[in-house]
Amino acid sequence: MSRMEDSGTQGAGQQMRDTAQQVQENIRNLGGQVRDAATEKYSELRDQATDYYEQGRQRATEMEQSLEQYVQEKPLQSLLIAAGVGMLLGVLWKRS
Repeated sequence: MSRMEDSGTQGAGQQMRDTAQQVQENIRNLGGQVRDAATEKYSELRDQATDYYEQGRQRATEMEQSLEQYVQEKPLQSLLIAAGVGMLLGVLWKRS
C-alpha cells in the first residue's frame, strides 16, 4: 500500500509540475500579447503626435506668411499696432 501511495503522490506531483508549466507558458504568452498591444498603441500615439505637430507647424507657417503680407500691404498701420501692443505690455509689466 505504501507503494500505491508513493505512486499517487508522484502522479500528483507530476500533474502539479505540468500545471505549473502550463501556467508559466500562459503567463509568458499573455506578457507577449500585452507587449505587442503596448507597442502598437505607442506607435499609434507617436503617429498621431507627429500629425498634430505637422498641422501646428503648417498653421504657424501660414500665419507667419499672412502676417508678412499684412505688414507689406499696410506698413504704417502695422507699426502703430506694434507700438500700441508694446505700450500695453509695458504698462502691464510695470504694474506687476
